[in-house]
Amino acid sequence: MELFAYLVPYGLEWLNLLVRWLHVITGIAWIGASFYFVWLDNSIRPPAPGSELAKRGVSGELWAVHGGGFYNPQKYLVAPAELPKELHWFKWEAYSTWLSGIALLTIAYYFNAQAMMIDKSVADITSWQAVGIGIGTLVVGWTVYDLLCRSPLGKHDFWFGVVIFILIVAAAYGLTHVLSGRAAYIHVGALIGTIMVGNVLMLIIPGQRKMVEAMSAGRMPDPVHGQKAKQRSVHNNYFTLPVLFIMISNHYAMTYRHEYSWLVLAMIMAAGVFIRHFFNLRHKGRVEWRYPVIGLALLAAVAVAIAPARPVAVASAPAVDPQSSAKEFAQVKTIIDHRCVACHAAQPKQAGFAAAPAGIMLENEAEIRQNAEKIYKQTVQLKAMPLANLTQMTDAERAQIAAWYEAGAK
Repeated sequence: MELFAYLVPYGLEWLNLLVRWLHVITGIAWIGASFYFVWLDNSIRPPAPGSELAKRGVSGELWAVHGGGFYNPQKYLVAPAELPKELHWFKWEAYSTWLSGIALLTIAYYFNAQAMMIDKSVADITSWQAVGIGIGTLVVGWTVYDLLCRSPLGKHDFWFGVVIFILIVAAAYGLTHVLSGRAAYIHVGALIGTIMVGNVLMLIIPGQRKMVEAMSAGRMPDPVHGQKAKQRSVHNNYFTLPVLFIMISNHYAMTYRHEYSWLVLAMIMAAGVFIRHFFNLRHKGRVEWRYPVIGLALLAAVAVAIAPARPVAVASAPAVDPQSSAKEFAQVKTIIDHRCVACHAAQPKQAGFAAAPAGIMLENEAEIRQNAEKIYKQTVQLKAMPLANLTQMTDAERAQIAAWYEAGAK
């Protein structure tokens, strides 16, 4: 039974690693394709009026060189006169990214919801409630987005973008008030990713199929399918930088552990949108530096706003009596034993952990002193540990760790 209890978390750790690797690979393929085709759409130039290309219905082309070869992609206004024998569909990059992402979400969060999704200082909910909130967010989020796309608002790109941004920020606000900060961020990312893959599955690919079916039947395809697909493709393009940040956000507790973490996320996502817009315009030949400047200004504002309080200089700390110092350290070690060692041990006792997070072990005095700065940063400055405050470290205990470290970690 003990062997089984050991092998299950170890096996889940390997499954987590492999699925995470797959998710990154497929995500690169999908987002790379998105970036390329938006660049291509913005970079092609129309042929000369009356030219052979114009007569064939080509709306734009360009010449490129890459890897020692020359390429000449062309885009047709609606469709070519004849259906090609071989036609590549860009869809599995999107499907594989979402499927691997949902698998990773299940392995890392849903299988260990008590540790990864619940912060009792935020909301005292059960694991099933946390998982239900997560899944419900994805379903409701896609439904609302899709309905708005099909409404009259969907015809006004700017205002549609503003409304969707507000709704995503509202989702972030709600999630950060029921889930741990880390889980809330990941579910905002999963929501955006679900909208993106929903666009591919429910509209872009079906629209392309209808165009191919029309050509196969000898009819001219309805251009409305291409127009709708292009609109959703552009939406996906603006989602990319925000969702990429969220994919790496779990490494940066300074963002998701902040009191106003939803606002921090909103500003970072807005910065990503402005920066993406700059590149989209640049591909069209318009260089407008105000957009990256706004994006960088937002990031700088966030960095300043969430900066931790400056620690007391160790050099200025008064001399400490050895007996008092030993007593203070003993108290700190007791806190760490009760609040941290369940995970940060050679053989963690906390369910769901096969090894100490980040390889940091805090089982003895030498390990605690070696990691004193990391303990201070994670428990006092960022309040990122214990993870989701699973072991209920109190503010008084954090203050005690702070006093010990700022006095020189004697």
